[in-house]
Amino acid sequence: MPQVQSIRRLRRNGESVASIARKTHVSEPTVRKYLAKEDLSAVPSVRKPRASVIDPYLPVIEQWLAEDRANWRKQRHTATRIWERLRDEHGAEVSLSTVTRAVARLRREFAAERDEAFMDLVWHPGEAQADFGEVDVLLRGVVQRMHHFVLDFPYSNVGLVQLMPGENAECTCLALRNLFEWLGGVPERIVFDNAAGVGHKGYGEREPRLTHLFQAFQAHYGFDCSFCNPYSGHEKGAVESKVGMVRRKLFVPRPSVWSLENFNAGLPDRCLELATKP
Repeated sequence: MPQVQSIRRLRRNGESVASIARKTHVSEPTVRKYLAKEDLSAVPSVRKPRASVIDPYLPVIEQWLAEDRANWRKQRHTATRIWERLRDEHGAEVSLSTVTRAVARLRREFAAERDEAFMDLVWHPGEAQADFGEVDVLLRGVVQRMHHFVLDFPYSNVGLVQLMPGENAECTCLALRNLFEWLGGVPERIVFDNAAGVGHKGYGEREPRLTHLFQAFQAHYGFDCSFCNPYSGHEKGAVESKVGMVRRKLFVPRPSVWSLENFNAGLPDRCLELATKP
């Protein structure tokens, strides 16, 4: 910068470009450049980001991770398995550490998207409603009438589903446990349909009669529960609507199920996709 100031000072004193070049020991084009330049503030150099060797394979990794959502957690891709498949199926010449960093970053992004969609649910669990519906599925090649358990969160308009063989207390507790584990939390209160299998409140009864199994389950997870009035259908309108919507969206056409555990593992993510669609 002092040299530039000297060039401009000499020019103001009437020196020619050639004279300035000789006195400052720079070329005439350089003198002209500094004289023509209006903004002499320092411009930081901007380093263009270099493309990573993993970039061409990111769409493939994203697809595999997205498909994992429908798989049992013990059969999902590890970073090492992704690295092996990239090497064997795509001829990728990338290190395991590079793949591991990319997988970790993509998983954080997926988790952030899910946390954002469930922000109200996770931090303000509030109230949930539970009910069963019936659907036909092709279970191991045989058409069977099954029961889809719906845990609906009216505040966030999200309904989560599990497919069960019945509507008894055992099935209800298993479905709830699966969903609690997926959510990483428990609602403060669940309103059950009178026929949900965990107990019921008959006409004129103030308190519901719960099964022993469900009483132990409720005590373990620490949530409150209540029951819809069996003679007031409007009390469970939200969850009944969600039961029908889930049947139309997730069970038409009739699904083919080989492993009920694997099928249930992927249902919550599919429900989330339905809730976030415009």
